[in-house]
Amino acid sequence: MKLVADECIDFGIIRKLRDNGVTIFSICEEAGSIRDNDVLGIANEQNTLLLTEDKDFGELVFRLKLPNHGVVLVRMVKSTRLEKIDKVVEVILQHYFQLENSFSLITDDKVKIRKY
Repeated sequence: MKLVADECIDFGIIRKLRDNGVTIFSICEEAGSIRDNDVLGIANEQNTLLLTEDKDFGELVFRLKLPNHGVVLVRMVKSTRLEKIDKVVEVILQHYFQLENSFSLITDDKVKIRKY
């Protein structure tokens, strides 16, 4: 399993995913302050999912139809930081292959996977 983590992703999520064997290209470590379409391009070039909290990626995927291998959008506002870390890691580890080639949403209450 591998991911590209957008720079807005809490580093606790990145660390815990790495601790669970997931290979992560972290935008904040490798290429901070680049444009969203470049972030999506990196994930596409690496043939992997993009993990983000930036809802602008929905426009890039659906309206502009930029090539990608899946986007996981995290929108958790009620959960504590630790609850958020645990839930995101759990979803990635349990549903990674379902998340591929999908636009997925992780909220406090549910996980929605929209295949395309």
